[in-house]
Parts: sequence; C-alpha cells; structure tokens
Amino acid sequence: MVNIFNLGFYTADMNLGTLVSEIRSHPGVTRKAPISDVISFFPNMSADHVLASYGEDAAVVAHNDDALLLAADGIMESLLKANPFNAGYYAVLVNINDITAMGGIPLALVDIISMRDEKVCAQVMRGMEAAVSKFGVPVVGGHTHPDCAYDAIDVAILGTAKKDEVIYSHTARSGDDVIMAMDLDGRFPPTISFAWDTTSHKDGETCRRQMRVMNEIGKRRLVNSGKDISNPGSIGTLGMLLETSGKGAVVDIRKVSAPADVDLSQWLRAYQGCGFVLTCPPENSQKVIDIFAEAKITASVVGTVNDTNKLVLQMDGESAELFDFTVDKITGCDPSKVPASKRRKC
Repeated sequence: MVNIFNLGFYTADMNLGTLVSEIRSHPGVTRKAPISDVISFFPNMSADHVLASYGEDAAVVAHNDDALLLAADGIMESLLKANPFNAGYYAVLVNINDITAMGGIPLALVDIISMRDEKVCAQVMRGMEAAVSKFGVPVVGGHTHPDCAYDAIDVAILGTAKKDEVIYSHTARSGDDVIMAMDLDGRFPPTISFAWDTTSHKDGETCRRQMRVMNEIGKRRLVNSGKDISNPGSIGTLGMLLETSGKGAVVDIRKVSAPADVDLSQWLRAYQGCGFVLTCPPENSQKVIDIFAEAKITASVVGTVNDTNKLVLQMDGESAELFDFTVDKITGCDPSKVPASKRRKC
C-alpha cells in the first residue's frame, strides 16, 4: 500500500496544459464517444415508467413506490488478456458501483461469458466468485457461449432505491460545490496502470460499508447529482456529469485528495475501486464529507458548478479549459437526450 494524506499535494510536477492534453486524449475518455452514435439508432419511445436512461450510471424504472436500477458493463478485451482473474472481479465490481453511485442497493447479477480458452474462463469465474463473496451480491443466471473464437465477460445488474432517494447524473445545479470522494488506501496492480484497486485487500465488511455510503447520502437527500469514478477517471467522470446536466465547472486540481507518491496525471485518469463525484449545495458539503469519512473514504470540495458549459481546470494560479460542451462531447448524452418531462427536480 502507499502512504496517504488528504489534500492538495502531488510528488510529480506537471504543466497544466500537458495535463489537459493527457486527460482529453485518455482512452477512458475518448472511447465514450461512440455512445451517442449507438443511442441514435434507437427510436425515441415515450415510457412513463422509465424515469431516467441515457447518461445515467443505471436506468431508473418506476416499480410501485420504488425504483428499479438496471445497468450492464462489458470488460475491455485488453484487461481480460492481461489478467483474466481481475477481469472477472471487475466485471462484478463495476456493476455494483453503477448501482451504489445512484444511491441504490444492488440485488442480483446475471452474466454472459464467451469462451475460447477454458483456462481463461476458469480464471474469470474465480475472479467473479471472489467479488460475489466479498460484496454479497449473487449471480442468479445468465448465458454461456462455449464455442466462441474469443473470450469475453459481460455482466448486468439489478438494484433498487426509493424513487425520491435516487441520485441522478443530469441534475447538477449552478452554484453547487463539486466534491470528489476516493478511498486512498489502495494500489495500482502491475498489469492495470489506470485502475486504483481499493477492495481486493480489504475484508467484505469494510467493502460493504463503503458500498452503502451513497445510499445513506441519497436517503438524507444531501446532493443534487453524482456518479461513480469510472474509466474516464475523476476529471473525465465529472465531465460526463456536467455534459449530461448541461453545466460547467471550475476545479482546482490541488484540492483533489490523492495518495502521496502517485503521479498526478495517472491519478486523475484512474478508475477508482471506490470513488465518486458529487455536486451539492455548499451548506451540505461538510455533512457529505463527514459521511464519507466514517467509511474511511476521503472527500473534499474541489470546485463549483456554473452555467458556462465549460469545464475549466486550475492549478498553481493557472487556468486551462478542458472541455467546452457547446462543441466537445464525451458521451454526447447532453440534456437534449433527457425529455423535459423526465428531468428530475432536485
């Protein structure tokens, strides 16, 4: 494990312009672009029971007084080739994070596994078994392709939350504080340079406690929006949230919590095993930070949401524009993809 501290210092010096360029060209960001093209193929159907869809970590479907949360993730081919065990483990973890990010409780998983090499398949399944045992979310079915020319693992998940406690991505408000929350007790596995592993070395009870944090925040209705920090990294994930909300923000890089001896650019572009970006009214920020601290997750206010549609980074007295969502896109899931009748009121 690395030594950790809370705020505002990194061992590596980096020019802000270089940092902006590296985030913009990071594959975790650029590979999201085809999402809008895929969405355009589907008819825009009206469904009163669908409360949210594109741009969220999970679709939100009304079910009586509750909401069902539905998500799916496929694991990148490069990860499966590099470490099949970790591919299976993360296939479960990333889906759980999609549900917890929205304030939900994960209920069950289904998987689709495609097999070319039985040894690879066995390692994938052992990874999934380890994650299921640790997080306590069962695999209840799925589909197996035993005669493929490739190896692949895809997982879908079902979760639940109260309708009025769901944390959405498209509901950030101008004037909100931007909070980034990460578990700093982790490591970068040798074969995965942009995945901060915070769970494999921890006991199940600790991981499940961290898994419930966003549910507690949702119950107390402290935040206006939130997402889990996924492949685009912390700054890229904030960009997706702002894009979907039709907002901008100014972020001070030096206020982002980080381990002491991790490279700045690597850290900001890293997938987080347990990490979230949230926006909330300033008067709620300390309450949110304290809730995270109780679960040993370090959170800090790093910036402010505004109406500019631009994400601007600041560091050591300099400023640089990272994204201008009037011309740039990460996913293309902007407010035009959210019908006015479906936009949530915070």
